[in-house]
Amino acid sequence: MRTEHRHPPGTDSDAAFLGWQETLSGEYVPLFNIVAEGHSSFHSTVTETTLRRLRLRVPRTSSPYPDTGPPPWQNVGIELNHPMTSRDAIQTALLDYTVVKNPLKLDTGLQQDAYATMRTDTGDVLGIVRESYQPIHNRDAFVFFDTLVKEQEAVYDTAGVFGRGECVWILAKLPGFIKVNGNDIVNKYLLLTNSHDGSPQVRVRVTPIRVVCNNTLTSALQGAGELCISHTLNTAEHLEQALTAFGMSSSVFEQLDVMFNRMAAKRISEHQLRKYVQALVPDNEEAENTARTEAIRNSVLRLHDSGQGAYLARGTLWGAFNSVTEYTDHIMSDGDSATRLNSIWFGRGEQLKMKAFNLAEEMLHA
Repeated sequence: MRTEHRHPPGTDSDAAFLGWQETLSGEYVPLFNIVAEGHSSFHSTVTETTLRRLRLRVPRTSSPYPDTGPPPWQNVGIELNHPMTSRDAIQTALLDYTVVKNPLKLDTGLQQDAYATMRTDTGDVLGIVRESYQPIHNRDAFVFFDTLVKEQEAVYDTAGVFGRGECVWILAKLPGFIKVNGNDIVNKYLLLTNSHDGSPQVRVRVTPIRVVCNNTLTSALQGAGELCISHTLNTAEHLEQALTAFGMSSSVFEQLDVMFNRMAAKRISEHQLRKYVQALVPDNEEAENTARTEAIRNSVLRLHDSGQGAYLARGTLWGAFNSVTEYTDHIMSDGDSATRLNSIWFGRGEQLKMKAFNLAEEMLHA
């Protein structure tokens, strides 16, 4: 049972982030000061591992890299303050709207299996669905995940919405991180989504985020890294689904740890880098697109040499892959912040990152 402690005014954290300590081996380790009054280790300086062993909540940590850029969801999502339930997260992000399904009125007079999903607060149509489709309200969509938050296996970090409300999302941060080559840190996140447009509704996706550049990487491991969650009000089934999601993420992150470090250890020549980029963006037979193809290649090559965090991985397969992620997250997509983020997670940006990851995997086995 968790022992209750009093927190300093204005915070619900059990510890304060002090900074990053660089070890003799060149690795970075975050340090924290326990601020929960009444705790036996009050004011002790500890690592994240110790905080979790003591069952104390880990606060947000800033980047150990001084020039880290903002994450691509900064202007899209609402930063959350350690809510203990997904319903609190949804309410804080002002996403607690309801959705209904209404039959479409067709002039043909024919009976068709077509319905529109609509927001009750704005009347916006979010999608066209069949009669069997049942909307899942945002306040109910992620209740299954609360078990992991209660057990401090995850923290609700940021929440947001795409379009007129077609899809709501929550980023949940998992404990620990992947260390690539000792000092290149990749945080572990799960992306939870609930869709109202007829696409798969509640999904959980593994989402690694490289800290030095706040770029979202891909988890394209032979189709692993994403789960569709069935909606149920049964508490036992909620627990089962939460454990399934946690098991999936643990397995995928273990594999990514191995893959990312193998990529960082793989030195590549200038010739190999150019072959990688050319395979990523092959020649287009349409003459009018030749200039665009070259522009994309040149952007990726430039980012490999001088992009955000390039100094940590230049001349390696890991550096080549991350030049693609920086291109997709910060250069490729047009439109507003939400459109760009949608592309990064689900659209052309994610497809390009998956292709880059698969090409890198092929080079490792060549």
